[in-house]
Amino acid sequence: MKISHWRTIGIVCAASTALAGLALASDIAAGPSRADLALLAGVMQLVQQDYVHPVDSGQLTDAALKGMLSRLDPHSSYMTEPEFRESREDMSGKFGGVGLKIMEHDGLPTVLSPIDDTPGAGAGLQPGDAIVSVDGQSTRGVDLMEVIRKIRGQPGTVVRLTLQRGDQPRFEVPLTRQVIEVHSVKSRLEANGIGYLRVSEFGEQTPTELQQAISTLKREAGGKLAGLVLDLRNDPGGLLSAAVDVSSDFLNGGTVVSIRGRNGNDDQSFTAPATGALLPDTPMVVLVNGASASASEIVAGALQDRHRATVMGTQSFGKGSVQTIIPIKDHGALRLTSALYYTPSGRSIQGDGITPDVIVKAAKDEQVANALVWREAQLHGAFANPGMLPNPGAAPDTKSAPSEAASPPIKEQLIGTDRDTQLKAALNHLEHLPAGNPAVIRTSVPG
Repeated sequence: MKISHWRTIGIVCAASTALAGLALASDIAAGPSRADLALLAGVMQLVQQDYVHPVDSGQLTDAALKGMLSRLDPHSSYMTEPEFRESREDMSGKFGGVGLKIMEHDGLPTVLSPIDDTPGAGAGLQPGDAIVSVDGQSTRGVDLMEVIRKIRGQPGTVVRLTLQRGDQPRFEVPLTRQVIEVHSVKSRLEANGIGYLRVSEFGEQTPTELQQAISTLKREAGGKLAGLVLDLRNDPGGLLSAAVDVSSDFLNGGTVVSIRGRNGNDDQSFTAPATGALLPDTPMVVLVNGASASASEIVAGALQDRHRATVMGTQSFGKGSVQTIIPIKDHGALRLTSALYYTPSGRSIQGDGITPDVIVKAAKDEQVANALVWREAQLHGAFANPGMLPNPGAAPDTKSAPSEAASPPIKEQLIGTDRDTQLKAALNHLEHLPAGNPAVIRTSVPG
């Protein structure tokens, strides 16, 4: 089922609608009182009159909107026109920068994951690296979109990031900006006819790229794959539509994900086409880790609940909210958390994440050194998990995640290589499945 691109679930945003303007306060039920509006206007007037330097009213308005939205939850925000334009470039898969997906954590922009084959990945930046300064200027308390704009710039120029990795001393990394063209799907045929697909983010082109990759793998395997590994590790998410379309490539009919908002009119359920599966009889493993977020968790949760794949790896990030992008004519856009999403069995991943069926940690020498294992539930203002939907259908295994399910993520440069312990475990699992691909048993494999 195709959906419009104005609902996002990852770190980056996209939109396809426009709003003529902000609604008047009188048009909004229980909107701001006249006293509230008068207070804002009065403070702005005082700042313009008495602040030590002249301040443009538009600058004050932008700052007020940013402060208002950022206090709601970790993922709501206000984007100025340039920031909104850049966010749309993100989802188109081509933009200028160094190739980092970042979000705020403890007042600092923090790397959620570097993008494959970019300056950030090439320099060895890792999930959990805190960016403490950009070109010598502190980033603490600075609006996240402003930090992103400082990191981006003209291709060929250099930006210097000062990073804090766990309890290690701070270190500086010079990165040469380049045009980032994101190809979100990589694939290759492994031994014994098993296909390997890695999705690094969920953008506009991801479903098309994934279908092309599956066609190539099937051709290379002589028409039929013996198994498939879908690698979603270090994938920070992206578009809800892409997550639904990718899930639908492996499911024939039935629910992929549902979303529940403040009002019943906002509730939606997204289903796969009745005969849409591209590999209906191929055994699958989905790999996730602590840097797998939002769209990645939708796909992993759908395939797990529908018993279509064995999920392996470590506990995922736990971002279970949906952001709606509301453009405001001539004034950028709001990125507003508008709903929570639920897997086919009715469970919310918010704050909890996906618990793998088979826990496999990266080997110690493969893990990000001194990495902090941080997750959605640790972010300031994050929502608590709301629990199961009433009468969701087939009840899932609701046991809580075992303590060993969380673990530092694998180093980005080792993903998919012959040193990748988690991938080896996934391939071994597929190679030794008994006839009929029976239901999985939750277990733990030492890393």
